[in-house]
Amino acid sequence: MKRSSKVVLWIVVTATLAGGVAWWFQQRSAQNPERRYRLAAIERGDITQLVSANGTLNPVVLVSVGTQVSGTVKQLYVDFNDPVKKDQVLLELDDALVAAAERQSAASVVSARASLDLAQANESRIKVLYAQEFVSSQEYDQAEQALKAAGAQLALARAQNDRDRANLGFTVIRSPVDGVVVDRVVDLGQTVAASFQTPTLIKIAQDLSEMCIDTSFAEADIGLIREGQKVRFTVDAFPNRSFAGAVQQIRLNPTNQQNVVTYNVRINVANPELILLPGMTAYVNIAVQQRDDALLVPNAALRFKPAEPISAPPSPDAAPQAGGPSGAEAPPAAPEGGGARAGAGKGKKRDGQSGTVFVLRGGALQPVNVQLGITDNRSTELLGGDLQVGDRVVTGENSTPARSPSSVGMRMF
Repeated sequence: MKRSSKVVLWIVVTATLAGGVAWWFQQRSAQNPERRYRLAAIERGDITQLVSANGTLNPVVLVSVGTQVSGTVKQLYVDFNDPVKKDQVLLELDDALVAAAERQSAASVVSARASLDLAQANESRIKVLYAQEFVSSQEYDQAEQALKAAGAQLALARAQNDRDRANLGFTVIRSPVDGVVVDRVVDLGQTVAASFQTPTLIKIAQDLSEMCIDTSFAEADIGLIREGQKVRFTVDAFPNRSFAGAVQQIRLNPTNQQNVVTYNVRINVANPELILLPGMTAYVNIAVQQRDDALLVPNAALRFKPAEPISAPPSPDAAPQAGGPSGAEAPPAAPEGGGARAGAGKGKKRDGQSGTVFVLRGGALQPVNVQLGITDNRSTELLGGDLQVGDRVVTGENSTPARSPSSVGMRMF
């Protein structure tokens, strides 16, 4: 029994010592900044600021072919994706009622012409009798009035006949342009009613080799967009391929939805391979600003905040630009090329064009206030601050150190 107790006691003591040694090494490693923090070096490189939005691909010219008369679809000559030429017959409506109306108006023309001939003969006889004073002036005037009325009735009948003949021609629907059928709304035997508005029968895209993207940009980005700027976009059908375009027009009419103001931007797109189809969703990026050989800092470094307060003062060189050692940031002058929304992390923007990064120097963290330029959402241009190429800035923590209960918290951003 005594031997077993000694073995158990020896095992407990050994395990306690091993745990203590492991805890000591863990705490020592946690206090080592090289292992505790994730670090990234300041580099030089090219940076391009983009503004992004989603849009829809549409034909440049999309013609909705309708009808001015009602009727039943009797013949259908085209279908989806069929190429058509101008004045080509697309479909025919049943013309029984319209043809009957045309024949009726044609008969009215014949009747009106006969009435006019009779009125002319009467007027001629009354005129001869009036010259011989066998009829009164009133009778002569009545004959002239009857002649004029008969002429007016003939003109009215002809106009009605012209209208009915036009309606008869409208029962044959023809293509107004060269193009391709992208939509057919009606089927054979379907009745269409043209009452208060013209019903759409067929939609024709004039030329699918030239398309456009209609997209909406927020008012915060619209000031950076100019006509003629180059555009890159992708579509879900070809996720590994990028397409090019150019800004054609910035439309002045705003759209306000739930107090969010957007502006329509139309983009010209060449589609020589005809692989971009109407209705596709386009993910548009417009390069609005670019810097070459700029000093770059990762955006993660601008979002990082240490768990414990850092008592070291900021760099003296950066203090005048950032408002002094107290850390109060003064509004900086806007950098060349317009304002930039630099380093916005998870939808949260930094205040103005200034920020703070933490640099590992001498084995300790040191805060440095910096002036910021444009961003590509991964890196941000540095315009001012005590940072050089190769300086290592903190982008995050590798492990969570031991903290007092009062310092425990969760950072959402």
